[in-house]
Amino acid sequence: MPEPGEGIRVVAGVEHLARDDERLLFAIGVFDGLHRGHRYLLARLRTAAAARGARPAVITFDAHPDAIILGHAPPILVDPQERLRRLVRAGVAVTVVQHFDDALRRTPYDAFVGTIAERTHLAGFLMTPEAAFGHERRGTPEALAALGAVMGYDVVIVPPYQLDGGPIRSQRIREEIAAGDLVEAARLLGRSHAVVGELAADGRLDFAMPVSVPPAGRYAVRVSGVWRPGWRGRPAVASVDGERMRLSRGGEPRTVRVAFSHRLR
Repeated sequence: MPEPGEGIRVVAGVEHLARDDERLLFAIGVFDGLHRGHRYLLARLRTAAAARGARPAVITFDAHPDAIILGHAPPILVDPQERLRRLVRAGVAVTVVQHFDDALRRTPYDAFVGTIAERTHLAGFLMTPEAAFGHERRGTPEALAALGAVMGYDVVIVPPYQLDGGPIRSQRIREEIAAGDLVEAARLLGRSHAVVGELAADGRLDFAMPVSVPPAGRYAVRVSGVWRPGWRGRPAVASVDGERMRLSRGGEPRTVRVAFSHRLR
């Protein structure tokens, strides 16, 4: 998979967007996990952008907004660097990684849109009907469309991806992993659940931030270096005990990706 910067422009906040970019159509969200619902949304983003002579762009965040809004964030479903690489695979041309803090939480949606429009050629936004952003989540599709009629951009509304009669939620995936149902988690993600950490010589894995792990037990996994094409890796066994995780084999300290298969009896 390409490195960030190869086929994708990564921007540290909307204030660093450049007017020399082509027209951009944005989707805004955490994109936690880049699950099947997210990939559907990004496919619709590509189509809508192409129809408007624009490039597909995403605004996501450097940390989960719940860390500021609720005071704690859920464990992540995908490593931040892997998220960027999966956005490349999904055809996103520009990814804005926005710092989320209390100031941003209190920013009105129209001020945020104004900052974007001042710095790039804004084609518009793609949203699901229940999506919203900005202070008190007042930036609904209806509010954005009314503002777009004045500022000259479009709002494209698409229905959420449905599976088993309802949308896929990242929280549901976390719950399936916590319950040990890795098969169901993989079905919702569209791939095996994986974590990225620093491998120690004794097989211990250290994580830079809380990650979603299954219940205590021994699991069949595949381990690969970051980021090998295909990410198939080598088979191994991972022992999970709370938030602690150890592989059956250690090695030279390095960053590895560990993809879960199933629990061992």
